[in-house]
Amino acid sequence: MKDVELTNIVRRLAQGWLARILAVIMVALAGAWLGLSFGASTQTAVGPADIGMTLQPAWGGETVIDVRPLGTLRFDSHSGPIRLGISIEAVHPDVAQQILQNPRWADRLPQTIETDLIAGLRKLIIRAVICAVLAGFLTGLIVFRKLSAAAWTSGIALLSVAALGVTSALTLNPRSISEPRYTGLLTGVPSLVGDAQSIVTKFSEYRGQLAKLVTNVSQLYEAGSTLPIYEPDPDTIRVLHVSDLHINPVSWNVIRSLKEQFKINMIIDTGDISDHGTTAENGFVEEIGRLGVPYVYVRGNHDSRETEEAVAKQENAVVLDGTSAEIKGLRIYGVGDPRFTPDKSVDVDSDPVSLTNLGRSHAVRLSPPEWPRSSSTSAPDTIPADLVAVHDPTVGRGFSGSVALVLAGHTHARSTELLSTGTRMIVQGSTGAAGLRGLEHDEPTPHQASVLYFSKDTHRLQAWDDITVGGLGEQWIQCERHIEPEPGRTIFPEPGNVPSPSGTISGTPSPIALATRAQVPYASEVSDGRRHGTGRNP
Repeated sequence: MKDVELTNIVRRLAQGWLARILAVIMVALAGAWLGLSFGASTQTAVGPADIGMTLQPAWGGETVIDVRPLGTLRFDSHSGPIRLGISIEAVHPDVAQQILQNPRWADRLPQTIETDLIAGLRKLIIRAVICAVLAGFLTGLIVFRKLSAAAWTSGIALLSVAALGVTSALTLNPRSISEPRYTGLLTGVPSLVGDAQSIVTKFSEYRGQLAKLVTNVSQLYEAGSTLPIYEPDPDTIRVLHVSDLHINPVSWNVIRSLKEQFKINMIIDTGDISDHGTTAENGFVEEIGRLGVPYVYVRGNHDSRETEEAVAKQENAVVLDGTSAEIKGLRIYGVGDPRFTPDKSVDVDSDPVSLTNLGRSHAVRLSPPEWPRSSSTSAPDTIPADLVAVHDPTVGRGFSGSVALVLAGHTHARSTELLSTGTRMIVQGSTGAAGLRGLEHDEPTPHQASVLYFSKDTHRLQAWDDITVGGLGEQWIQCERHIEPEPGRTIFPEPGNVPSPSGTISGTPSPIALATRAQVPYASEVSDGRRHGTGRNP
């Protein structure tokens, strides 16, 4: 009996100690969090500017550069739950003038800025540690009313800050500087949100303001190419990828501005330029002839055959439907969508298996990407292709392993995926902001397009900029750069879908392909942008 009582006493004591330890840890973490939130900030001189620096607790690690009033630059610089904020508080004109006038000063500027930033960051870290420890001590003293408990909470706060620092250092990603997310918040444009009548009345004003917004911010972003990121050379082939315009006239303002600011060589439209495919909508496509660059188009499920014919009549237009064309040095193969969904009197086959098989049936017409381009080594009746354009990404999956890049649309949700074969698929959002259906939601659907950069020598994708412009009534634009990690990677055939020299599909890959694939495996990589679908059939 006494043994049972002794056991119960020990158990109660143990539970009490465990509860106290957990309480001390929680109070220490709360104190460290408060200390970082309210005290981890400093100001330092960096070159000709005064820079404010802060450390803030956050769910995901990143570095945010605030350039008021132009916007912010965000970098996924580390994975620790802490955000480094940098803001330009003031610029000294006299120092800036010295830099402009004195070449020696300008040569020393990069090293000076680096030294100043490191010194400021060191001062910020010391301040963050002191604030976290002090806040941990005060929080422990207030909660437990004991100096011993406060000492414990301050010590644990110090350990937690040290753990944050170690985690951030170990997960530091220098590559993030080459893939910034740029967000411009411009408040000079008057608000255009109102009832339906106001939208109709001010629609032309909105188009003009939006075009200016895209042009101005594109110029800012293009100027940022002087940073140590991917900088296209003069021979780079620049392609503007658009999709799902859905007869929204604002689309042409966005396309025209981006074409001019990014010096676009050609435009690829992956379908749904129309909404119902009617004759009355054909006048919308006449803007294609005024763009002044080749306009490659594949039919979408909202585009009728009549729509396709109307596009083909426009100057600069190149319509691909089971055909290929070489434009600006790039060989492009295109497949029109087999469905026309606005015609409700006809059943359409949207089975994913059928759509993927459609892509595979076209893929056998393409020469494998790794084959030389000479006709003597290519398979009979096959054609080389640098990229494929389709409307539905499900069809695009049928080209996995037969081409390096597939462009698609249809989903109204931007995404990119590196398939296991090495084929990259880029799915564009709606450049037309989902048309009139984009106004049916609480938040307008944005306009989305991408600038793709191809090497003139290898014809491979080197990098791409994802551009997002606020929808009707909104005044913001975001540019996000992505670098292709392995532009010259080998593309492997899908097992069971290897084109034979006769142009048919053989059952198994060649031993060489299997051996090479085993040495260089590709993990599937998927990156989805913000989804702005309509909730209906795209």
